Amino acid sequence: MDILNNWAFVGIFAVMAPVFPALPIVIAWLLRPHKPNVLKSQTYECGVETVGDTWVQFRVQYYIYGLIFLVFDVEMVLLFPWAVAYNRLDLFAFAAGFLFIFLLADGLIYAWRKDVLAWK
Repeated sequence: MDILNNWAFVGIFAVMAPVFPALPIVIAWLLRPHKPNVLKSQTYECGVETVGDTWVQFRVQYYIYGLIFLVFDVEMVLLFPWAVAYNRLDLFAFAAGFLFIFLLADGLIYAWRKDVLAWK
């Protein structure tokens, strides 16, 4: 019977977990001012009405540049503590850091050889 009491807390948590984030959203939806207007439902583009076709396709290469930037940005965040504690690292931490750098360099060389980084 004691184990059922322990699992009761898990059950209560499972029931209440969706309620806590949903409750403020529902309350805000019920209490919001609702004044529909034609002007409010128009697309806002920096105050300028769009002319012509508004669908513009971006090259996939722009997203690849963004992803590569993000990878190397996160790399700097992860390598900074490793570099600060460089003198106090044991052999395993030293090897793990160099393995991390090697894998990122390998990915960069792969992208370079596949001509992904060429601006066309």
